[in-house]
Amino acid sequence: MARAFRAASPLPLPSSGSRAIASSGGGGGGGGGNFPWLTRKRLGKPPSPQRRGGQEVEGARGEEGTTAGARFSATSSSSAEHAEVQSSSSSSSTRKRADALARLRAAFLAAITHRRRRRQLGSSVTGTIFGRRRGRVHVALQTDTRSPPVLLVEMAAYSTGALVREMSSGLVRLALECEKQPLNPGEKRRALLEEPTWRAYCNGRKCGFAVHRECGADEWRVLGAVEPVSVGAGVLPDDASAGAAAKEGDLMYMRARFERVVGSRDSEAFYMMNPDGSGGPELSIYLLRV
Repeated sequence: MARAFRAASPLPLPSSGSRAIASSGGGGGGGGGNFPWLTRKRLGKPPSPQRRGGQEVEGARGEEGTTAGARFSATSSSSAEHAEVQSSSSSSSTRKRADALARLRAAFLAAITHRRRRRQLGSSVTGTIFGRRRGRVHVALQTDTRSPPVLLVEMAAYSTGALVREMSSGLVRLALECEKQPLNPGEKRRALLEEPTWRAYCNGRKCGFAVHRECGADEWRVLGAVEPVSVGAGVLPDDASAGAAAKEGDLMYMRARFERVVGSRDSEAFYMMNPDGSGGPELSIYLLRV
């Protein structure tokens, strides 16, 4: 009966070699080696869902890693840009703060210097009158021979030669008057020596206007040349840079000590002191605010 069944069966029975191959193939369990068509079908199947799932998981992890890397790079670039913006803003704010401190320091030093000048302006000052013979008269008042002038006035319509001729005749009184301007509420009046313009009078006769000047290079050259002189008068030699100014005549000067008398905030007087102590003052300068 078994022989008849074998003869009638379309598939040959597996041999020992095929059993060994089936057992070592590991394609699946449960008699897969006895049915080659089943084995071929299993070999042709796509990967198992678990393996495919693993690949999907790995792919998803790779995609997540790439996305995370992109996010990290974008975050790092944005943080770098933010840091650059913060650094630029901090540098600009630091620069502005430094500029503000510099301006405040300059204003503070200017106020201190101005206050020191006012405090140092005592009862005696050094006065220098200089200018070209046919040029304008300059009047400079200093606390000492090396300090900057506390007052430098240029008389626009009065020549040095005319002042010398006036002094040769006797006493000379120079009066400088300025207007007392009305003040706004809370505004302080400037010091008398800081007024910008004056009306000039010589022995009661009007001689134009006087203007407050800053001490420039030419004025410093004259004051530096007469710095060793305490009291005296003379003519300064011209240098090569004189140019057209030399056509106005010799550069004349007169220097002396002046006694300062303060009448009020709107009036001050400076009387020239003779070195020998004899006689009255030959030159007087009056500052008035009317």
